[in-house]
Amino acid sequence: MKTLGCALILLALAATAHAEDAIAPGRIVDAAIGDWNEDGKPDLALLVAPASDDQADNSICTYIYLRDDEHSLLKLAASAPNKIWGSVEPGGLVGQEPSISALPNGSIAIASQNDSVGRDRWEQTLTLAYRNSSFVVAGYTYASRDTLEPDSSHSCDYNVLTGKVTKDGKALRADARTVSIQDWRDDMGQKACGNDQ
Repeated sequence: MKTLGCALILLALAATAHAEDAIAPGRIVDAAIGDWNEDGKPDLALLVAPASDDQADNSICTYIYLRDDEHSLLKLAASAPNKIWGSVEPGGLVGQEPSISALPNGSIAIASQNDSVGRDRWEQTLTLAYRNSSFVVAGYTYASRDTLEPDSSHSCDYNVLTGKVTKDGKALRADARTVSIQDWRDDMGQKACGNDQ
């Protein structure tokens, strides 16, 4: 049922958008439905591939929609271009696809990865939360491994809102921040995790 609902929402978005703002259906990479603002109505989040083929891999755009209180129609609440890395070509590399999902607590998880090229493999997840009418990065999780040196794997979980960091099983502290998805840069998470990037 959710898949049908998502398809109908996506068709409605494509049909009602102005020509200059239209999202071609073929550019939608992934979608999630959840109640981001806890008003009891289903909301929508999308990952959208760049409009042209010559864009960099990290130019995937995130669009987040909330229901309008008065008409129960979806309205764009946040857009964040060039935040997510990944391969989005239908015939592209397996193991580099980004994804977006709804978490049980009403947050949004956006995952990216490189599990196919080179010896340096990694996974990253941004957790977005709706706070004070804005979508902020509440969490940053990063794990890496070297395929030639299995003992050199690392993991880090950074609660951006509280500053709590767990790196390779050890508790650390970093700056507590309130950063919107539009202002987020991955080097913020890497710095909190003590990684050079």
